[in-house]
Amino acid sequence: MRSLWRLLALGAAVAVGVAAGTVLYGWYGPGPSTKAQTFTVEEGSSVSAVAGQLHKAGLVASVDRFKLGARFMGSGDPVQAGEFEIPKGASGAAILDLLQHGKPMQRLITVTEGMPSIIVEEKLSANSFLTGATPSIPEGSVLPDSYGYERGESRGSVVARMQAAMTKTLDQALKTPGGNCPVSSRQDVLTLASIVEKETGKASERPMVAGVYCNRLRIGMKLDADPTVIYPITKGKPLGRRIKRSELHAITGYNTYREPGLPAGPIANPGKESIAAVLNPAKTNALYFVADGTGGHVFADTLEQHQANVKKWYEIRRQRGEM
Repeated sequence: MRSLWRLLALGAAVAVGVAAGTVLYGWYGPGPSTKAQTFTVEEGSSVSAVAGQLHKAGLVASVDRFKLGARFMGSGDPVQAGEFEIPKGASGAAILDLLQHGKPMQRLITVTEGMPSIIVEEKLSANSFLTGATPSIPEGSVLPDSYGYERGESRGSVVARMQAAMTKTLDQALKTPGGNCPVSSRQDVLTLASIVEKETGKASERPMVAGVYCNRLRIGMKLDADPTVIYPITKGKPLGRRIKRSELHAITGYNTYREPGLPAGPIANPGKESIAAVLNPAKTNALYFVADGTGGHVFADTLEQHQANVKKWYEIRRQRGEM
């Protein structure tokens, strides 16, 4: 009789052990997903609600087993809102820990150097992962860079980070003893830097272009910058045609062919290098520059030299069939 009871007890222990092993393996063992995939937890979601969504996505084998595992073997912490990358074959335990304590995925939105605010606003508005209205962005107020964001983040918070980055960059740049460019305010620095940004795509030329414009400002000579004529027409987008003679004479507050000095404000969002170029321009006597046909520019101290350079540029354009 005693042997029978021992045998039954042993059988029960084995059964309990097998059941416990099954539960533990079901919780800590590989999950059913055959590939990595993103999973979004909405704000305010409970573990119970998430369990059903995970099962529907094929990330866990059983809603009930996931809920039981979370209750008895999880930390009890709430799940976070956000978008998560769930690895292939992740266990229920690993998935719960990721949703509770992991870092949500970050996506990137990029503002390129010289991008006008109208395009920044359009990029933000078109981004379906962001929420809320797109705020109006003053020209020159955001720093060109790549910014990480989480799914569901507000457009306003992303803009705030872009603007904080510009403020910090400008603050740091202004701490360094600068050159002798006659720019008297933060707004002046941003305005001239935006013109430098739009006038050349070659980083090595920025200090020289800044030097030319600083020289012109110093003697009261008009800047004659094409991008300032275009800005009121397109808000900084490409014009797609040649500037009309009437536009060169238009009164807009930005037309540096008509009035000396800086325009009413920035014409784009300048990058760090253009800001640095304005604060530390090249030491030069040059007052003129024109395209050289290679993507760069040739500089001149006198009008006579400049006219000769313009003549060469026109000849290059004729050879290309552009004139």
